[in-house]
Amino acid sequence: MTDVLNNTTAGPIRTQWLERWAQYTPDKTAVKDDASGEQFTYASMYRQTNRIARVLKERFGIRRGDRVAVLSQNCVEYLFLYFALQQLGAVIVPVNFRLAPREIEYILKDCSASLLVVQEQYRGIVSSMPKESVPAQQIGIQAGAGAGANIRSFMSEIAVSDAPLSENVNFEDPCMILYTSGTTGSPKGALITNAMVFWNSINTELRLNITSNDTALTFAPFFHTGGWHVLTTPFLHHGATVVLLNSFNAERVVELCDAERVSILFGVPTMMKMISQTAAFTATTFASVRFAIVGGEPMPIPEIELWQSKGVPIRQGFGLTEVGPNCFSLPEEDAIRKKGSIGFPNFYIDVRVVDDAGNDCGPDQPGELLMRSPVVTPGYWNNPQATKEAITHGWFHTGDIVRKDSEGYFYVVDRKKDMFISGAENVYPAEIEKFLYTHPAVSEAAVVGVPDAKWGEVGNAFIVPKPGTELTEAMLRDFCTGNLAKYKVPKYFTLLSELPKGHSGKILKRALKELHHSP
Repeated sequence: MTDVLNNTTAGPIRTQWLERWAQYTPDKTAVKDDASGEQFTYASMYRQTNRIARVLKERFGIRRGDRVAVLSQNCVEYLFLYFALQQLGAVIVPVNFRLAPREIEYILKDCSASLLVVQEQYRGIVSSMPKESVPAQQIGIQAGAGAGANIRSFMSEIAVSDAPLSENVNFEDPCMILYTSGTTGSPKGALITNAMVFWNSINTELRLNITSNDTALTFAPFFHTGGWHVLTTPFLHHGATVVLLNSFNAERVVELCDAERVSILFGVPTMMKMISQTAAFTATTFASVRFAIVGGEPMPIPEIELWQSKGVPIRQGFGLTEVGPNCFSLPEEDAIRKKGSIGFPNFYIDVRVVDDAGNDCGPDQPGELLMRSPVVTPGYWNNPQATKEAITHGWFHTGDIVRKDSEGYFYVVDRKKDMFISGAENVYPAEIEKFLYTHPAVSEAAVVGVPDAKWGEVGNAFIVPKPGTELTEAMLRDFCTGNLAKYKVPKYFTLLSELPKGHSGKILKRALKELHHSP
């Protein structure tokens, strides 16, 4: 691989993409807001983001490196805010609105946000938190009359200049922090730089042949890397059109595919299955859709074949919040021949498959996937230990077990870590276990992911009560509800007298998974 992998600071590379597209194709539609029907050209989007940037700097004092947290569903204000903050060299911190207040409070404190941007329906959550945990400065999104400053008003305020600011923004500056649940029980903030976003877009374009004539739907939430960087930022980098949905609605997605002439579709397997189960799926032509990008977890073979029968090949992909996320892609012509494969690494990504001793594995020999690329995160916010554990000499240790066949196609074999995926959400058992141990009647706790027909996987918490205490499944469920995000609350609680352990005393989670299947 060329030296560009190890030298992304060789020269200035433009980060303000909207400025150029406003000049090249000012009247081209950049974003369509499905909820309101509004359409924004590249010229109007550029003007709006310039206004927002000025307000953030002049009224709220936002400067380079400041963190701005956002608690909101997808909306155009959210998207424009990202580009406005990028213009200032500031850092956007998307917060998962599905989290419990306790979890949201942790993120706000950890990132030391200078400003909180909050959608009206989440103000109640914010107001319930201790005052010292919440940024003093707040802005609303689509705020009602009398609710104070809001981004929507800044977008149209005549008094605010729409001329761009001239800020010193570096290519290597962080532009985003995305929090992921940690294997140690505390969320980690993955730093996303301007360089990472740029190189991910280049990798994506080279593999998916993106042009300014393409149209995509964005319905994955913006607190996920998939909402931002699978198609949204690559499409806007290439002057294409994004149709923005506030949230995922399978029926609406099917309707828009033909109506908006969508050319590339993205979703996780759970979403794709829900789309294929809609009443309108059979009648919809999907004639404009070249292929569908699927990530997050492997797509079941029958579902791949169903979409193929509609003329929509499935390009299984693979990536991580900390890397890419568009790291691997299966060519559409191989969708059936190589069913289950994640394909090849994208253009500017080096990979290794290594055994426990760090030796490179041979064909069809499973090993841990390591990646090196300009799309690898520089580390985790305020967490040097996690950074040190994840990155060695530029190689990111994914914790995923893969194999490469004799033709060079990669397959995900297993996850080295205990993480499981429920729907589209990554769930880390250590985080749930850490919370369960705060219950006064819990002596031991272990959580594993188990199969579920609707969500793919759900949690089963195996609990050993303390002697002489009363503990029921209902009590444990009530304890978790409201303190953990809904998707983290185990579906099953199993009480045991002891947990299975090996000679070293380590809990045998594989045995627990087998126990779940026992009659």
